[in-house]
Amino acid sequence: MLLEVHPTHPQKRLIERIISVLEKDGVIVYPTDTCYAIGCSIFSKKAVERIYKIKRYPVSKALSIVCTSISDISNYAKISDMAYRNMKRLLPGPYTFILSATKEVPKTISEGKRREVGIRIPDNAICQAIVEALGHPLLSAGAGHEDELDSATIPYLIEDEIGKQVDIVIDGGVLGNDFSTVVSLVDDEVTIVRQGKGKVDFLG
Repeated sequence: MLLEVHPTHPQKRLIERIISVLEKDGVIVYPTDTCYAIGCSIFSKKAVERIYKIKRYPVSKALSIVCTSISDISNYAKISDMAYRNMKRLLPGPYTFILSATKEVPKTISEGKRREVGIRIPDNAICQAIVEALGHPLLSAGAGHEDELDSATIPYLIEDEIGKQVDIVIDGGVLGNDFSTVVSLVDDEVTIVRQGKGKVDFLG
């Protein structure tokens, strides 16, 4: 189902409708400040498994989560002083920060001996409204294929491709053709994993 939501002033009734779906193990497609993402509640094991199936990801692949604020991030990731300074300066924005995960992050999305998690706070009003109303993070997996990013920028194309596999495709307008910049800050070592839309400008 394609659901049109105002990109800068999301309608409260529509956000509540989306939350109702998420709270029932639903899977949605939602806009970020780069491209559209497939998401669900990080605490819905059934919905997380659906997303892995849709994306054809191995269960060993860690996925990112979307938070509302840096204080919210601290519940799910270990933040050093250096990491805090950089995130405070750059977020919300088109970055995914990889940090050591806390026990609050479900093992279904972060496995291995060195548990890590990718954290996002996109500069997008719809995305922020959903996470705030949900009360905990959304899972984030790109809605398109990495070699066909255009398919993750236009809502009706996403609806055509995977609409039957998700519960709601949110139409928040056509987005840019971008990825987030992925940066690992684990152990205070800055490693650019992927250069994307976000400018590489980090404080030591």
